[in-house]
Amino acid sequence: MFDDMFITDSQRIVLDLHNMQKDEARFFLEHTIDTAEDKIKEIVVVHGYRQGQIILNMVRKEFKHKRIEKKVIPFNKGITLIYLKQK
Repeated sequence: MFDDMFITDSQRIVLDLHNMQKDEARFFLEHTIDTAEDKIKEIVVVHGYRQGQIILNMVRKEFKHKRIEKKVIPFNKGITLIYLKQK
């Protein structure tokens, strides 16, 4: 339960999807997960929420990938945390 608290910056990727179209954001998110090194445990997806909810909904509801262990929606509405399965 508290393992998430001990993820270092070297085990985390921050991906900013602001000002992207939905398909472009999906491409960058998928590419980031596909190419993430094995040591990466968390991807912080910054999508915002005030300029519309298309990318937010894509990340939280539509996007699927075999490496995703879980998605967490924190108190900050503008980000989604994606935890990757460890190999």
